[in-house]
Amino acid sequence: MGKKAVHFGSGNIGRGFVACFLHESGYEVVFADVVDKLVDSLNSTPSYNVIERGVEGTVTKTITNYRAINSKYNEAEVIDEIATADIVTCSVGPNILKFIAPVIAKGIDKRSNDQKPLAVIACENMIGATDVLAGHIKDPKNTPEHRLEDHHERAIYANSAIDRIVPAQDPNSGLDVTLEKFYEWVIEETPFKERGVEKPDIKGVKWVDDLLPFIERKLFTVNTSHATAAYFGYNRQKQTVDDAMRDKDIKNQVAAAVDETAKLIVDKHGIPPEEQDAYKKKIIDRISNPHLADAVERVGRAPLRKLGRKERFIGPAAELAEMGHDTPALLGAAEMALRFQNVEGDDESKELAKIMAENSPEDVVQKVCGLQKSDKLYPKMVDIVRKVQADSQD
Repeated sequence: MGKKAVHFGSGNIGRGFVACFLHESGYEVVFADVVDKLVDSLNSTPSYNVIERGVEGTVTKTITNYRAINSKYNEAEVIDEIATADIVTCSVGPNILKFIAPVIAKGIDKRSNDQKPLAVIACENMIGATDVLAGHIKDPKNTPEHRLEDHHERAIYANSAIDRIVPAQDPNSGLDVTLEKFYEWVIEETPFKERGVEKPDIKGVKWVDDLLPFIERKLFTVNTSHATAAYFGYNRQKQTVDDAMRDKDIKNQVAAAVDETAKLIVDKHGIPPEEQDAYKKKIIDRISNPHLADAVERVGRAPLRKLGRKERFIGPAAELAEMGHDTPALLGAAEMALRFQNVEGDDESKELAKIMAENSPEDVVQKVCGLQKSDKLYPKMVDIVRKVQADSQD
């Protein structure tokens, strides 16, 4: 019997990144999704292309050997597939993890303890996403308490960090996905070592003992720079991120923000300064790539999540403040994120506008940014919120 992976979420990251890696590693990929049109399209199309674009040219890969199940109507089928799979992965967005957990829990529970444990790996832009998913799976609502004692014999959970820019796609591209050539998929090896279980064979993955440096380096460099360019770009009526990066002032704002996060990454994780500097320059080149033009509204969407306590602006700024560092560039980016309100097609930007209109600056900082009065960054964020609120009343 061949290797099989069940992947939740057949969007651009799922099809273009995760499934591509799994396919090239010899796995049959079973997509689980709730979008009828996407599931039907996958089942009626025997192959699709992944187009990798870089400065040195374009490479096209053809993906085959996949199926799709509509988990909205066919939960029992998904459970059976998980019960006999080698790997479960997902790229559904952090807020959806709690919704896919019940079916994964049932699939794990149906597995025999004699099978090799299922590898569960979440591929989300979130620190500790697999831990969060595991928490939902092991919740007594989803896994009976008496089954938790030997749950570890049926599943192993490993956090991962993914790094690849996947821009908005041509609406006529069908299932094909265009993305950048550069990639990084890092998975923690420790959970497999501790159990004495061989890790999954996935070509192109980097296995590490300590994932946090890679997650924070990616989140506080790639995501920080991308979002900074998008929010400043939106504020200055730029169309795309690469267009924003052609504005010298915005490019300087982005560079200043990742200069600040570099201090944290170097000091906290012991990454050599010259290595982080090279990584930083590569990221700025990547988000400036005109072949990967991405609308500032799309990159800036979900500002409430991106202004969160452990996210790309407040996370590093709060830690740096506790270390005694000023972070004017990160605070400037956070200000632009707070101004990203009532954007068409983005519910969070509308919710942000409502919160800003109905709450005091102090309450906004606590509710949106998760900062407390004892945090050194707190008064500076209160001042920024007050300024944005005052401007909206003018």
